[in-house]
Amino acid sequence: MAFKIGLLGLGVVGTGAAKILLDPVGRHPVVGEIEIHRVGVRSIDRPRDVDLPPHLLTTDLESIVRDPEIDIVVELLGGLEPARSLILEAIEHGKHVVTANKAVIARFGDEIYARANEKGVYVLLEASVGGGIPVIKPLKQSLGANRITSILGIVNGTTNYILTEMTQKGADFAEVLAVAQKLGYAEADPTADVDGLDAADKIAILASLGFGGRVKREDVYCEGIRKISAVDITYADRLGFVIKLLAIAKDSVEDDSDTLELRVHPTLLPKTHPLANINGVYNAILVEGEPLGQVMFYGPGAGSGPTASAVVSDVMNIVGILQSSGKTATLDPLLSCTHQHYCQIAPIEELYSRFYARFLCEDVPGVIGHLGTAFGDHSVSLESVVQIGFQGGLAEIVVVTHNVREGNFREALRAIDSLDAIHSIPSILRVL
Repeated sequence: MAFKIGLLGLGVVGTGAAKILLDPVGRHPVVGEIEIHRVGVRSIDRPRDVDLPPHLLTTDLESIVRDPEIDIVVELLGGLEPARSLILEAIEHGKHVVTANKAVIARFGDEIYARANEKGVYVLLEASVGGGIPVIKPLKQSLGANRITSILGIVNGTTNYILTEMTQKGADFAEVLAVAQKLGYAEADPTADVDGLDAADKIAILASLGFGGRVKREDVYCEGIRKISAVDITYADRLGFVIKLLAIAKDSVEDDSDTLELRVHPTLLPKTHPLANINGVYNAILVEGEPLGQVMFYGPGAGSGPTASAVVSDVMNIVGILQSSGKTATLDPLLSCTHQHYCQIAPIEELYSRFYARFLCEDVPGVIGHLGTAFGDHSVSLESVVQIGFQGGLAEIVVVTHNVREGNFREALRAIDSLDAIHSIPSILRVL
């Protein structure tokens, strides 16, 4: 008995998924049980890199989610609409859903999962985070016996490529971004990647699964990499660090299981850290829990093949369940998703972190002393203060703090910025 899928979208990932399903030889036998029944596209006549019979293609996307012959709808359109509406309509018609759409799940996951549970269907999303890296299912199943305490991830290949190139070649952000766009690693409008929005979607999903509560996407603190300079990468290297865009979810300092730190920002990582050597377009997610300790998931974080692999894996999971239990079976609680409460997200001002700050100052006696006094007045303890050299006649001073409350650190910076001897504060970065 073949299980029929309706494919919404035949772009890079959709094409990759179709190629896998059309070529089942040498793969798991379940792949051979899956039939592409209809494919929703924006244009019928557009040339495509996959050999599909023309009669399978349609521009009527709603007809796919309503088709009584289709068992599983695979949503690979991207964006919020019409993806959200089509997912919900598919669920209303009793269809299981597989999606790679992190933006929809991060913002509307609560609505989608609640409706899916009511209708007794699955919504699986392995491809939404980490491309081909299996991390969603392990969080739901393999690590389910653990009390998760933190999830740290490099989850955006574009920004990781940019920072890697800046580190290895000493180039500036704008220069590397232009190259990344030419190579297809960055979109013409790179906002979602370089401003951290894509990573924020992904950590919201991971946090929800890892910590067992609903997460409001707007509560994720988000800071991108546009302000990272080659100068800061050089200084970080001298201090024993590399700079990575990290997505972080962890138990709050208050040790309240319902309160999380949830943030995305560039971070100075010690070169000995497991994530420090994740380079290029690769992704990695480091999960820590009790009693397991640390486990890291690493691999290609985007692209047709890796993401399509995750999509088809989800389809296979659903087909396997339908084969063994039938279409009216009770949902497996380890594959479905039900949350009873919203996680409390700690305000960024209340979090504790180490900081790196670079100051340009007038070359006058006592500047370092003034910096130390201002930080001390706001309970900010300094680990190191180094005068690096001169830039345009201004003294360049780099400060690294001990673990301090962010609100105190920001107050200290405001006081320092008002000092006559301080010309500017070009860089402020957190240190892991």
